[in-house]
Formats: sequence, structure tokens, C-alpha cells
Amino acid sequence: MNIYINGNAFELINAAEPYSIDKVLAKTLPLSQQQQSFALALNGDFVGQADYGNTHVSDNDSIDLLFPIVGG
Repeated sequence: MNIYINGNAFELINAAEPYSIDKVLAKTLPLSQQQQSFALALNGDFVGQADYGNTHVSDNDSIDLLFPIVGG
């Protein structure tokens, strides 16, 4: 299965169970980014953090992550 995160392609091994957003993030993001605050959109639709575990991705889905920029 292929997915896109911020335009970058990632290949996920097909599993017996569908991939939820939280599993995808655990497999594709470095731990430092997983621990940051960010907003997430799946195919252009906002998904709240409480729904990551029960929202599943499909082949060729697109995830956009928006990280806040700190500074002045």
C-alpha cells in the first residue's frame, strides 16, 4: 500500500488489518516529530487526534501534517 505524507511517498506492507492513522504515523515519522503538536488532514479533511486510532487509510491516500513554527 502506498500513502503520501506531505507529498512524500511511503510504502506500507499490506497487513491483515487496515492501518489506522496512529499506526501510519508510528511507522513513518521520527519519534521527535511524533511528540510534537501538529494538525493533520487526510485527503484534505481535518482529523482530530482523538480519531487517529479509528480512522483508517487506504492505498494512495494523502496525509498532510502542519507543524507550528516557533520563533519571532
